[in-house]
Amino acid sequence: MKIFTASQLSSIEHYTMEHEPIHPIDLMERAAMAVTQAITSEFGTHMPVVVFAGPGNNGGDALAVARLLAEKGYDVEVFLFNVTGKLSEECEINWQRLRDNRRMKKYHEVTSEFDPPKLDVSTLVVDGLFGTGLKKPLAGGFAALVKYINQSAATVVSIDMPSGLMTEDNTYTVSANVVHADITLTFQYRKLAFMFADNQQYIGRLKVLDIRLSESKAESITTTSSILEESQVRALLQPRPDFAGKHQMGTALIIAGSYGMAGAAVLATRACLRTGVGKVVAHVPKRNYNVMQISVPEAIAQLDLEETKFSEAVDAQYYDAVGIGPGLGQAETTAIALVSQIRRTHVPMVIDADAINILANHQAWVQQLPRHIIFTPHPGEFDRLNGSVCGNDYERLTHALDMAQRMQAYILLKGHYSALCMPTGEVVFNSTGNAGMATAGSGDVLTGMITALLARGYTHAEACKLGMYLHGLAGDFAAKEKGMESLVASDIVDNIHKAFNRLNE
Repeated sequence: MKIFTASQLSSIEHYTMEHEPIHPIDLMERAAMAVTQAITSEFGTHMPVVVFAGPGNNGGDALAVARLLAEKGYDVEVFLFNVTGKLSEECEINWQRLRDNRRMKKYHEVTSEFDPPKLDVSTLVVDGLFGTGLKKPLAGGFAALVKYINQSAATVVSIDMPSGLMTEDNTYTVSANVVHADITLTFQYRKLAFMFADNQQYIGRLKVLDIRLSESKAESITTTSSILEESQVRALLQPRPDFAGKHQMGTALIIAGSYGMAGAAVLATRACLRTGVGKVVAHVPKRNYNVMQISVPEAIAQLDLEETKFSEAVDAQYYDAVGIGPGLGQAETTAIALVSQIRRTHVPMVIDADAINILANHQAWVQQLPRHIIFTPHPGEFDRLNGSVCGNDYERLTHALDMAQRMQAYILLKGHYSALCMPTGEVVFNSTGNAGMATAGSGDVLTGMITALLARGYTHAEACKLGMYLHGLAGDFAAKEKGMESLVASDIVDNIHKAFNRLNE
């Protein structure tokens, strides 16, 4: 599913109106009917409704929704903010329609002074002040109105966008001046801003409403951002040959787990095996030998010379992919061994956790990394690798995309919507996973899964996409079984088979 910019969304709307064909006011009515249906399916007529409408087309949507709700028996009060004396054409038409409707009793046009209505826990607020057309942060009277809404106990439903939230970049947005919606009813497509964790406080529960915009126009537009869908992932799956031997299914090397962190190596290795690789060799310190042999008897335990840490690079010529970093520790001996390992490895490589932190502490090494390395950082690890703390998720994504292109690397920013930044400048967001996966070891599992897919012969992009989707899907199955509160990383491993089965149905 593509993620469109505000200007691209506008072009799709205009194309729809020209080629369906449909008049702008009728398309607005279609959108309003979808919003009204969503509201009436959740809230009864016992709730008084207060509608705040802005002067643009988002306000026009809100006015149409107010009229439709009134016709369905809701007690609706409307405030249209027309402080400049100029409404959009469709907003003007819907304002007239609303005033002509005999069921509408309470409506106000605010041009200067505003006497705010009482908003309490029983009130439903419909926010239609500003949508995707907003170009700058809210200030002045509109900012004051947003603060008034946010300070109330009312339930808030925002149309298309929470007012004050930009479609993409919210670097200069003031949090207090953005509506904190309980539900956001957006039209046709998810917006880029919806994919970031720091914007979830504004969005609440998101519903995407189909208003039948032109599919052909959407398909013709090239975007740099998209959301990974199940059909795309299914198409990536390679069939497992009936007569395959273990060597044909690839051999993976996992380098992980300093003493006291053996669990990281266990999780990564188990996940690697469960993702279908033919053979896994786990390189661990001597003291982790018994743990590995008992916990993962299917893996080959290869011992480091050191008792407690990774200290010497491994000859990687016999492996099809290498995953390194989970629980590795950051000792100087380990750091030197890591850079030596990277230089000696000529097969696909996944770098995670402490391996990322080591590189972050040795920035000169980062400039010498080979192309097509895969990084799987969480936000803090990426900031350290980038050399600066990012102010928000949009800035972090921008830096990650720049780094991916500059280094010709794959950077998988982990999060609720994990974002795969590719050397092409494209970003693909994952659509599976849940909050229960915010638990220690979850990232180690992902490293093992991607390493397995690389060893099996998937391309870097395919392994990352398939790996993050399967990882999230396994987590979703685990959450159904254990609940999000009780989910641990090994539960994800235990459900990888269900994720594969789902895709193979």
